[in-house]
Amino acid sequence: MPTVKAIVTGHTHGLGAGVRAELLSKAIPVLGLARSCSPDSGTSPQVTLDFSSSQALQVWLASPQLHDFLRDCDLAVLFNNAGIVQPVGPLGDQDPAHVAMAVAVNVAAPLMLSAAVARIMAGRQTRIVHISSGAGSSAYPGWSVYCATKAALDHHARAVALDAVPGLRVCSLAPGVIDTAMQAQIRDTPVERFPMRERFVEMKKSGVLVSPEDCARGVVAYVLGDGFGKKPVDDLRNA
Repeated sequence: MPTVKAIVTGHTHGLGAGVRAELLSKAIPVLGLARSCSPDSGTSPQVTLDFSSSQALQVWLASPQLHDFLRDCDLAVLFNNAGIVQPVGPLGDQDPAHVAMAVAVNVAAPLMLSAAVARIMAGRQTRIVHISSGAGSSAYPGWSVYCATKAALDHHARAVALDAVPGLRVCSLAPGVIDTAMQAQIRDTPVERFPMRERFVEMKKSGVLVSPEDCARGVVAYVLGDGFGKKPVDDLRNA
């Protein structure tokens, strides 16, 4: 059996925490990257990183830690899960500093990590999954930055797939609507900043939100499945 190792960003809460727990239950070592550490880490390595600082991420990538973690594995799986929905609102209401932060977290960090893992794993098997959103293909009022950053991940996966690098598979995967802190944040957004707020409030009331743990099981099964990478952009609900 091949030795598998995984890197999960935003592993301390929500879908990232669920993915990390699911991988560990399968005895797959996980390197967690997030702004804070999970209290139930056990022997699973964690790194505290602020993805809003591309410079800080670059400094860490220049260290040997990622290379050392992946040194003895046959298959590396990168889950680019960390992301933020802010800033929300019309263009003129958006703080340029918050725009820069969103682009750094949602786009620069996953692209930087993908390039680093692909370089380290050259000649070995690599799977990269961007956790995307329906917002990558459908525009929503008030979400111009979030939609643009998720669309960037989708298009990145399409272009990487066209490179046809041996051993490298990639997919930008929309996991569906999950009951996370981000969803609570969306529901708390004033309707004048996000006109579709009531739609998300109703989804919570009607119980259609998927738990992070259930979604994580589906995501991990999809990523470890034989068909991963056949579609560079996919929706877990249609898989």
